[in-house]
Amino acid sequence: MRLVIAECTINYSGRLTAHLPQATRLLVLKNDGSILVHSDSGSYKPLNWMNPPCTITVLEPGEEHAGLDVAEVWQVAQTKTADVLTVLIHRVLSDVSHELGDATGAEPGLVKDGVEAALQELLAEQIELLGEGFSLIRREYMTAIGPVDILARDASGAAVAVELKRRGDIDGVEQLTRYLELLNRDPLLAPVRGVFAAQEIKPQARKLAEDRGIECLLLDYEAMRGVESGAPKLF
Repeated sequence: MRLVIAECTINYSGRLTAHLPQATRLLVLKNDGSILVHSDSGSYKPLNWMNPPCTITVLEPGEEHAGLDVAEVWQVAQTKTADVLTVLIHRVLSDVSHELGDATGAEPGLVKDGVEAALQELLAEQIELLGEGFSLIRREYMTAIGPVDILARDASGAAVAVELKRRGDIDGVEQLTRYLELLNRDPLLAPVRGVFAAQEIKPQARKLAEDRGIECLLLDYEAMRGVESGAPKLF
């Protein structure tokens, strides 16, 4: 992973246009090809970003950059769409790279605990909550970019990938979208559709999921605990 702190100007063009005026920001360039632009506020959310697959080309400043004190231009192009993120580097304050993951460079993945892990176990046992005729293929179905929470088959035999969250937001939908893109490359599984399941789903996440053909499912954790293994429980 490469971490660059620089005075920069950011321009995005694609489904919409966006502009970040010149300021000091953190640029995160990941080994998967993605780039994220962070400020010192806004919590964990980047100001702008480009998801993989994308290509990053470093260019010399052109005539259009005259008088803007631009040292170099990063052009980040999405491989599958016409989206382009242009980063104008004015001054680099820090530029460091680190190898992450284990000895092989692989990310070991998220180890879930608490309610989210319990939701996964309960939904696997009560797979019919996804719909009549569903059957479980397996929990934690491993892919090259991490484990899919649940992989199942619907009544017609088609594969369904399920992403589980306590609170479903846009990041969760993006995560499921990446899994679906990868799973649909497997001829033994494709076509694979997605289900985004959570105790609470934010309106923006629901809208994004629906636009991408992903079904949303609200889960009642307490009700699921009460019917675990078919036996009602008091606690």
